[in-house]
Amino acid sequence: MKNAINDIKGIIFDFDYTLADSSKGVVECVNYALKKLKFSEIPDEEIKRTIGLTLDQTFITLAGRQQLDKTDQFKCFFVEKADEIMTDNTKLFTETPRVIRLLHNNGIKLGIVSTKFRYRITKILEREALLDYFEVVIGGEDVLILKPDPIGLLEVIKKLNLSVSQTIYIGDSITDAETARRAGIYFIAVLTGVTLRDDFKNYPATQFLKDISEIPRLLNIV
Repeated sequence: MKNAINDIKGIIFDFDYTLADSSKGVVECVNYALKKLKFSEIPDEEIKRTIGLTLDQTFITLAGRQQLDKTDQFKCFFVEKADEIMTDNTKLFTETPRVIRLLHNNGIKLGIVSTKFRYRITKILEREALLDYFEVVIGGEDVLILKPDPIGLLEVIKKLNLSVSQTIYIGDSITDAETARRAGIYFIAVLTGVTLRDDFKNYPATQFLKDISEIPRLLNIV
């Protein structure tokens, strides 16, 4: 894949645990919603392992399928608290601003596809003066079916006016890897989340980076 990587013209990123750490806010919002539903609090590390899943999947993973009828209530309580505290409790990784600016300045088109709401992502990027570097951001409210369905990823590629072969997707989770597989786009995993390298064993073409600071080197950008 060396030539394909060197010839890429666009990079699409996941957001949580790829460009930023929102785990503090997610933990608070999940436990707030669970308490409103009269459930016990869940340990932080157990909640962190659900980051990247949809809110439906998060609730079922933590509460069990027997609580399926309470999913919509959980989502409403989560969003209620997230609107209050999530932006302030989401911090970009230290390397993110430098890498994003470097890629943009070298002519790489940039986009984001996330299950996180777009309005929350754009607010965080505006705070960090990075929003203008991304040509398109697609969040959970922008698609009918969330990842790993590839519809959002394919829509970003279209809006970037690129082909699948000219683009790579970078994320931290199995959900991201499966989304890329279904879209037919090359995937690079960053190990900044809670997903371990061995967890990607069913995705043999995947490359691994410790974080996005290694992307410029991979693309021969200095």
